[in-house]
Order: sequence, then structure tokens, then C-alpha cells
Amino acid sequence: MTGILDGQIALVTGSSRGIGRATALELAHHGADIGLNYVHDEAAAESVASEITSQGQKAIVIQADISDPKQATYLVEETHRQLGGLDILVNNAGIARDRSVRNMSIDEWQDVVDTDLNGVFYCTRTALQFMTETGGGHIVCVSSVVAQTGNYGQANYAAAKAGVIAFAKSVALEVAQFDIRVNVVAPGFVLTDMAEGLPDDVKVNVLDRIPLTRYGLPENIASTVRFLVTEGEFITGAVFNVNGGMYM
Repeated sequence: MTGILDGQIALVTGSSRGIGRATALELAHHGADIGLNYVHDEAAAESVASEITSQGQKAIVIQADISDPKQATYLVEETHRQLGGLDILVNNAGIARDRSVRNMSIDEWQDVVDTDLNGVFYCTRTALQFMTETGGGHIVCVSSVVAQTGNYGQANYAAAKAGVIAFAKSVALEVAQFDIRVNVVAPGFVLTDMAEGLPDDVKVNVLDRIPLTRYGLPENIASTVRFLVTEGEFITGAVFNVNGGMYM
């Protein structure tokens, strides 16, 4: 198939499920070849790859934990090697270890920061080595509404995701001269496997805080990413809030 992203190569971290899966499928639907990444669930990642190849696009699957700088570097370099380039990087992979600060262990803090913030740095740094050589490209970082509002029991997650926003804005300034656009999508409460596991009373409480009175879907985030990499030629350093009105 051909589309607006025909001939483009995208790497989506954390793409075996949830927002990453939806984003990989959305970009492939519009013509991109996709580098898929997972840590634990190889079968889920291979399932996404099968969906993509059935549409006529290329897909590769690479296991890598982006909290490890060597693995993150390998992920980006191997995507570039196997697919023959890198035009789009979607920094989506993330974890949560929710607990109040008084009860949070150092490991729970560090694990989240290592994946959700440091991993973004590792992948972006390597991707820019390729993008600055060829000129042009898109980097989209997935942050969170809690980066802007804070959230009880999520100090580690909120701090890391707020760091992603500041990081993306700084990088956007650095690489604009190479025609590389760097933007952020900040989802609200999205129905992913992680969110589905929350207690019902928590989900009801969240719904009461959403003016649009419904939860987001992974596809809502995926379509925003697709917009940025197809229509966002004059957009960089921006934060797109996709949260149903939780934060305005």
C-alpha cells in the first residue's frame, strides 16, 4: 500500500501493546515501515508485526530495555540497519511504580526515571546521529497529563514525564537547524492494559475529572502522533494535550 508516509521509517518504543501498538499500526497504515520494540511480551510484538506486514509494510521486532543505555542504543542502531534509515522516532515506552513518596523505595523511584526519562534521552541521542546526517525527521515523545498536574502516589512518574517535556523543548531548539521537529503528546486517562487494572473506584474518580465524560483510547493518541509527523511541518517544541479536558 502507499500513503502519506510511504518510504518513511519509524521506530516506536514500547510498541507491543497500548498506545505504542496503536501508534505503530497507525503509522504503518499510512505507509511507514516500522521498528517495533518490546521487553517481555514477544508474542504480542510479533502479533503487531504480523498486522503490519499484512498491510504490505515492513516490520521488525527488537527486544530492548531502553532503561539500559547500551540496549537503547542497539535498538535505534539496529532499526536503522535493518530498515535502511530512520525518519521518525516515537518515544513511547514507559512504566509506573505508584506509591506515596513516604513509602517509595529508591529502586521504585529510579526504575521509573531510568525508563521514562533516561530512556528517552538514550534513544533520542542515538536517533539524532542519523537524522542530523540525512537532514529532517520527527521525534515525538509521549508524556502524560500528570506531568502538568501532578498526581497522588505518582511523584516518580510525574517527575519523569515532566522531564520529558522539558527535554523535548530543549532538543527542539538544538535540532531545528537540521529541520528536525521534536514534539510532545501528553495523554490523559487512556484505556490501556495498565489503566484497566486500576480499581473501579479509581476509574470512576478519574472519569469525574474529564469534562468530555469519557476515557481516551490508544487510537486517540496514535492519530495525534500521526498528525504531527505528517502535517506538523511548522510545529516543534509543542505539547499536545490529549486528555478530554483534564488539563487545559
